[in-house]
Amino acid sequence: MNDKVDLVIFGGTGDLSTRKLLPALYQLHRHGLAERLQRIIATGRREMDSETFRNEAHANLQTFVPAKDWDTAVWEGYCQHLHYVRVDASDGGDYENLTQLLNADVAPIRLFYLATLPALYGTICSHLQQAGAVQEQSRVVLEKPLGHDLASCHEINLQVADVFGEEDTFRIDHYLGKETVQNVMAVRFGNPLLHPVWNNTFVDNVQITVAEEIGVEGRGDYYAKTGALRDMVQNHLLQVLSLVAMEPPTSLDPTDIRDEKVKVLRCLEPITADNAKERSVRGRYDAGAVRGEAVKGFLEEAEYKDADATETFVALKASINNWRWAGVPFYLRTGKRLSRRYSEIVIEFKKLSFSLFANDPNELTNKLVIRIQPEETISLHTLNKKPGLTRKLRLQPVELHLTEDPAQKGVSYDAYERLLLDAINGDQTLFMRRDEVETAWRWIDSIIAAWEEAGTPVKPYNSGTMGPGAATALVAVDGRSWYE
Repeated sequence: MNDKVDLVIFGGTGDLSTRKLLPALYQLHRHGLAERLQRIIATGRREMDSETFRNEAHANLQTFVPAKDWDTAVWEGYCQHLHYVRVDASDGGDYENLTQLLNADVAPIRLFYLATLPALYGTICSHLQQAGAVQEQSRVVLEKPLGHDLASCHEINLQVADVFGEEDTFRIDHYLGKETVQNVMAVRFGNPLLHPVWNNTFVDNVQITVAEEIGVEGRGDYYAKTGALRDMVQNHLLQVLSLVAMEPPTSLDPTDIRDEKVKVLRCLEPITADNAKERSVRGRYDAGAVRGEAVKGFLEEAEYKDADATETFVALKASINNWRWAGVPFYLRTGKRLSRRYSEIVIEFKKLSFSLFANDPNELTNKLVIRIQPEETISLHTLNKKPGLTRKLRLQPVELHLTEDPAQKGVSYDAYERLLLDAINGDQTLFMRRDEVETAWRWIDSIIAAWEEAGTPVKPYNSGTMGPGAATALVAVDGRSWYE
C-alpha cells in the first residue's frame, strides 16, 4: 500500500528538527525514497509563514547536510513539501488551524512526530483528537526519554493510548536506526559460524560502551534532574543489550522481534542496595582537557551548581538470568567528557583451557568488536602464526574486518533516515513497544532506589579520561579489563 502521508512535526523549529529530522527528510528526497510524503508540516510557537520557514530551513540545511550531498534541484523539489503552522502545544485552540491545513488537502495517513518535551505528549494527543485531526490511519512518533521513571512513563503511555492504538504508536530510539546495531541480528542469526557460540558456553563477557567527549552544555535544566543512567542506559544501552542477548525470533515480524527483546529485559537481575557497590559506579567529571583543550568540571559550570548528586558517568555489571547467559557478565558504561567519542559492543570469547604455544600468555582472546560510532564497522579479533623462520611457532593478533565490502564503500545514512522511512511505511521493527520501555524503566528504577538506600557516592573523574578508577576496578575484580 502506497497511500500518501502528511508528516506533522511538533517542535518543528527546535534543535532536533533542525539538526536531524529536516536533514534526514531532505536525504530521503535525494534518494528518491520520499514519494509517499505529501506534506511536511512543522509546528512551533513562533509567528511566521511557510515561506519564511522554508528560508530558515534552507539556511540550516547548508550547515547540517554534507556539502557533497547538496543538490539545488533536490532542494527545490523538497521545499515544496514544507509548510509551517503556528501551534502552541498546550493551547487547544491553536489546533484548529492545523486541522484546517490538514483538511485542505487530505492525505489518507497522518503521521504526528512529537519532538517536544515528553510531558506534553499526552496533551498534544488529546488536543489533536479534540480538534478532529486524528484519522483512522493516523500514527504518532514519540521521542525519548519517555518519562523520568516507570510511573511517569506509564502515565504518558496511558495518555497516548487514549488516542492512538499500540499498532499506531512508534517509540523512537535513534540507536536502533544505526546500521551496525541492525547488523547484530544479521551477524548472529545469519552465520552458522557464530550462532552456535553465542552463549555462556563460549562467551566470557560482553561490553557495551557509549563514550562522549562533550559535556552537558545546553542541557542543564534537563540533565541536572536526569543523569547518565536515565539519559543513556535506560534507552540506548539497554536496547543494544537486548539485541545482543535476545533469543532467535520465530520470524522477522516486528512483534516476534520485540517479544524476544522484552524477555531479555525481564531477565535482568535487579541491582539492590546489597550489591550496588559491587555492580555499579557513578561518576561526575571534573576539570581537565579533551583533545588538548581545557574544559571545566560539571559543578564549575554555573547552571549545574545544585546538581552535586547528578552522575555524568555510570558503569554497571548486569546479569541476565536465563539459560543462555547465566554466569556471563554484561558490562555497561557511558559518560560525558571522556577521552574520545565512540560507541561499541565487544563480545569476548572464553580462553582455551590449554595452549600448545610456549610464548602464548593466553591473554589474547578472540573478540567480536561491533563499532557503532563514529565509524560503523564489525571486526573479529583472532590469532595466527607470526611469519618468520624461527623454530618455535609464535602467535600474533590479527583483525578480520567483516564490513569491508567494496560495493558498500561510501554508502551511509543517518539513523533518522532509516527510522523516518520506517515510520512513514508503518514498519515498527526498529521502534520500542510499550511493555519494552516500561520493563526497562522498572530495572532502572531499581538501581536508583538501590543507590539512594546504599548512599552510593558520585565519584569524580578528570575530563579527558575514561571515567573514575572505580569503573576499572568494577571489571578488574573479575580478572577482566575494558577493551580500549
